[in-house]
Amino acid sequence: MIRDKWRHAFRKLAPALALLLVAAFGGYELAQPSAARAAAAGTVGTASPIDESSVSSLLSLDKAMEALASRVTPAVVNIAVTARVKQSAEQGDTQRELPPDMERFFNQFGDQFGFGPGQGRRQFRMRPQQPQVEHVGGSGVVVSPDGYIVTNNHVVNGATDIQVTFPDRRVMTAKLIGTDSVTDLAVVKVDGHDMPNVGWGDSRSLHPGQTVLAFGNPLGMRFTVTRGIVSAVNRTNPFSEDRRKPGEFIQTDAAINQGNSGGPLVDAHGQVVGINTFLISPSGAFAGMGFAIPSQIARPTVEKLINSGKIEHGYMGVGITDVTPQNAKFFNMEKATGAVVTEVTPDSPSSKAGMKVGDVVVAVNGHAVSDAGDLQATVTELSPGTPIKLGVMRDGKTITVPLTLGEYNNKTAESSSGWSESGEKGRWGMGLSDLTPDARQQLEVPSGVHGAVIMQVQPGSQADNAGLSQGDVITQVNRHEVASAAEAQKALANIPKGEDALLLVYTNGGSTYVVMHSPAARNNG
Repeated sequence: MIRDKWRHAFRKLAPALALLLVAAFGGYELAQPSAARAAAAGTVGTASPIDESSVSSLLSLDKAMEALASRVTPAVVNIAVTARVKQSAEQGDTQRELPPDMERFFNQFGDQFGFGPGQGRRQFRMRPQQPQVEHVGGSGVVVSPDGYIVTNNHVVNGATDIQVTFPDRRVMTAKLIGTDSVTDLAVVKVDGHDMPNVGWGDSRSLHPGQTVLAFGNPLGMRFTVTRGIVSAVNRTNPFSEDRRKPGEFIQTDAAINQGNSGGPLVDAHGQVVGINTFLISPSGAFAGMGFAIPSQIARPTVEKLINSGKIEHGYMGVGITDVTPQNAKFFNMEKATGAVVTEVTPDSPSSKAGMKVGDVVVAVNGHAVSDAGDLQATVTELSPGTPIKLGVMRDGKTITVPLTLGEYNNKTAESSSGWSESGEKGRWGMGLSDLTPDARQQLEVPSGVHGAVIMQVQPGSQADNAGLSQGDVITQVNRHEVASAAEAQKALANIPKGEDALLLVYTNGGSTYVVMHSPAARNNG
């Protein structure tokens, strides 16, 4: 009886107990922290963002870069060029005329553009039945409100039509104002007023480590900005076709690729400190080494092109190289500064002024010369006929050499040369031979160069460590001229053990001083 009563009571209470259990479970779920519920449900990405105060420096940097990019981008343009090509007499194909520097660039780095090394011209060939034109492109930057645009000479070389596209999608036809193959700069113009533009900065104030941005249209990706630093300044001219062309390039790790040519390199103030021009890479793809023409060269060149449509460069008629810590003592220089004269061109302004091989140019018109590139850039900016005064260190004495600049041109020096099989290795690790007429013709050594040809360089030797190569011509040993292999061997043999040797070497179309360290000197540190 009692059992039946409890059973009857339980049946009445069961629904209420069920409701209580459901409510209790629901309350437990609501009481759990949201993160615990998320974890129980298997969800992710619910962590709170980092507090702004913790990343304020990064956010400030982002805002600064955004402001900089938004300021410069409207003045950056894409340049599309229709260029004429020429008929190849050898194969009957048509080719676009490329400057020697760019031909070398494409031959060396052709893989990047879909063709093999050494095939630079093939990319630009077209069958005779095709229209003898080619469509190429690059970048540019507007530098004045009335529409003057700076780009590279190699971008517009041979152009018959130039179309400029702005970031707001406007397309305008541009007129070619002038070009300069020496500096690889060009100016084109579109009709307009109050156009977005960017001012010039001072590349002389740049230092390695400073932030720079490169703008342009790389690999068909229009209006791209890349960020990096100044890796180095005052880089020399890497093109051996003509050593008189100015260097002083800015090296940067801001990515520069095909299509960036002619675009601006800007500093943190949004000013143009360089014009992007080429990259160096073993593979052809960007490898952290892009180069820009510094504004100290670009600005005066551009201004002359705008004013007259052409430009004439000053010319001294000397080969030069840097004074280095290794060779300074041979020129009685206390500091490694200035430009050493390695050759004097006959009948040139320098020859007429009495300049000599071994002179060190330390100043031009009272302004100090830091290195060979600095002298080259200074002279190139001046016009032919300009009188200058050179401060020169000659055999430890300071003299002033007055000189009137001539006109730079691209004529190559007369050539001839070849070599014989004689010569022995000495303690310097190289075999020498006379510079015979056949050797002169084969090596293309000018008739005015005399000396001893390097026939062989022993790996790991003093000559190898100094960077000497087969085919180089030694013309001086320790500031004394040598006219034959015997004279060079004797001069090298007479250098006391433990002392270094200073060689004047003709190589790659020009002369340079090379310090060859003595084995004893190297062992002593």
